Amino acid sequence: MEFIGGQAVIEGVLIKGPKKLAIAVRNPQGEIVTKEEESISVTKKNKLLNLPIIRGPIILAETMVMGIKALNYSANVSIEEEGEDEKLSTGSLLVTLFISLGLAIFLFKLLPLFIAESASTYISFIANKYFFNLTEGITKIIILIGYIYFISLMPDVRRVFQYHGAEHKVVNAYEHKDLENPKKYSRIHVRCGTSFILFVLALSILVYLFIPLDYNFAIKLLIRLALLPLIAGIAYELIKISGKYDKKLWFKIIISPGLFLQKLTTKEPNEKQLEVAMTALKSVI
Repeated sequence: MEFIGGQAVIEGVLIKGPKKLAIAVRNPQGEIVTKEEESISVTKKNKLLNLPIIRGPIILAETMVMGIKALNYSANVSIEEEGEDEKLSTGSLLVTLFISLGLAIFLFKLLPLFIAESASTYISFIANKYFFNLTEGITKIIILIGYIYFISLMPDVRRVFQYHGAEHKVVNAYEHKDLENPKKYSRIHVRCGTSFILFVLALSILVYLFIPLDYNFAIKLLIRLALLPLIAGIAYELIKISGKYDKKLWFKIIISPGLFLQKLTTKEPNEKQLEVAMTALKSVI
């Protein structure tokens, strides 16, 4: 069985298979509008780009672009603007990606490093590289959990999180060959992007141990940014093998923080939301 994945969009779900993707969105009239298109990763077309570690950052970049386009499409459908141009211009896409990456760098790179640097100035034991990186890593995780928690209080975001839960349920049902009963399956999934983010944050604590503390702030930040593709590549490989070891106790312990975080990023969907997710899934398989 080939792996499939997806993401929640505005009033809908995107499901991505090895060769195509489908976006199903419920419009204001209550109808499910579906869009299908071919989608083959460049890593499948080039053996060099499909090597372990290398493929992770590439697939992450492709997923970001695909996600932004899907959100744009779902926003148009959900407010009845299907007749307008649904395609993001190259300029608009680049601006959106730039803003998204800029915010992520500020929240998860610059700010945690600044806090760790400031703390090490006043608390002597944090000047030790182990405690320095642990302080930085814990700060990232606190920011991530806090950010997710507060946006989850917004009604519109909560609906997106319900569709996220619906996406997980239908994928779990597909993997158990039980498409008739998606409701009974968990809204948690081991290969979720939420777990991927947490893997990246946890791995960064270990990788950054090799960066000398006597470098200045700017150099530390630049090295962290340069190492991000490597960390993302390792995290992707861990997520990729998770399906093989998800029954093992040791692996359950490793992935448990990511599964816990999914309790914040997913909510129980209703029947109509499950129907949308299942429509997207069936369009792909």
